[in-house]
Amino acid sequence: MKISNETKVGAIAVLSILLFILGFNFLKGNNLWNKKMILYAKYNNVEGLTNSNPVMINGLKIGSVKDISNDMDMKSLLVTIELNQKINIPINSIALIIPNPLGNTKIEIKLGDSPVYLKNKDSLITKASKGLLDNVLQNVDPLLFEVKNSVKSLDSLIGNINTIFDNHTKDNISATVDNLNKLSASLLISSSSIEKILNNQTGSVAKTINNIESVTSNLSRNNNKINSLISNLDKSAYNFSALDLQSTLHTIDSTIKTLQLAFSNTNGKGGSLGLFLNDPALYRNLTATSNKLNLLLDDVRVHPKRYISVSVFGKSNKEKSLNIPLPDSVNAPYLIQQ
Repeated sequence: MKISNETKVGAIAVLSILLFILGFNFLKGNNLWNKKMILYAKYNNVEGLTNSNPVMINGLKIGSVKDISNDMDMKSLLVTIELNQKINIPINSIALIIPNPLGNTKIEIKLGDSPVYLKNKDSLITKASKGLLDNVLQNVDPLLFEVKNSVKSLDSLIGNINTIFDNHTKDNISATVDNLNKLSASLLISSSSIEKILNNQTGSVAKTINNIESVTSNLSRNNNKINSLISNLDKSAYNFSALDLQSTLHTIDSTIKTLQLAFSNTNGKGGSLGLFLNDPALYRNLTATSNKLNLLLDDVRVHPKRYISVSVFGKSNKEKSLNIPLPDSVNAPYLIQQ
C-alpha cells in the first residue's frame, strides 16, 4: 500500500506538534504522566509572581504557579498552585512568596506539624514575606536588621499618634492647657486669700482665736458663778426627785375620775341637771312660764290701774287685759310657737 505524500506530511505535523507540547511542558517542569494536585493561596501582594514560577518545599521544586486571578478592587489576589504529584502537606503549612531580583520569584511552602493533610483544591495559609532586603540584612548584620524593625515600629507608632491627635484632639488639649492655666491663677488668688485669713494680726482666724480666748477668759472669771448655778441646779434636781410623785399622780388621777363621774351624771337623765339639759318637756315648760311672766309684766306696765287701784271717785277700770306681749318683745324667744 502506497502512502501519499499528503498523509506523510500530516502525520509529521501532528507528531511535531505533540513533541512541541511535550517539550514545552517538560521545560516548564510539568509532568504529564503523574496525577497532579491543585492548591490555592490568597495574597494582598504577589511581589512580581507570575505563571510558571516554581513552588518549593525544602529547596525542592514540587510544582509551579498555574494561574493568578484578582477581584475587582485588586485587594485580594488568588494564586493557583499546581503540584506535580500528591504530597502530604499539613494543613497548618504556610506559603511564602520569596522575591529574587536576579531570578524568578518563587513560592516557598513551610511545612507545619499537623497530622491532618491538605486535600486537592484546599487553601494554604499565607503570610507576607519579609522581602529580599530584610533577608540580606538579617544574614549580614542582625543588629542592623533589628534597628530597621525598630524604626518601622517607631514609624507606625508616630503614625498612630498622628492619627489620634487630630485637629479636634489638639484643640481639646489646648483648651485643657488653658483651663489648667486659669486653674493655677485661681489657686494663686485662693492662696493669697488664705494667707490673708491666716495672718497673725488681721486674719479672720486670728480674730476668731482672740474671740475664743476672750470667751474662755470670761468663763474663767465667772467660774465661781457657774459653779454656784450648777450647785443650785443640783439642789433643785434633788428636791424635785425627793417629791412623792407617785402620790401626786394618784391624787390627780382620782380628781380626774371624780370629774368624769360628775360630767357623766350631768349628761345622764337621772339627775336634775341632766333632766334640765336633756328633757325637752322641761325646756317647753320653762319657755311657757317665761312667756306668761313677760305677758304679766307687760300687762302690769300697760294697765297698772288694774293691779293698783286708787279710785277717788269710785270709777272702775274697764280696759281689756293683754293677750300677747307688746311689739317691743316680738323677737323674744318665748313667742316661738311650740
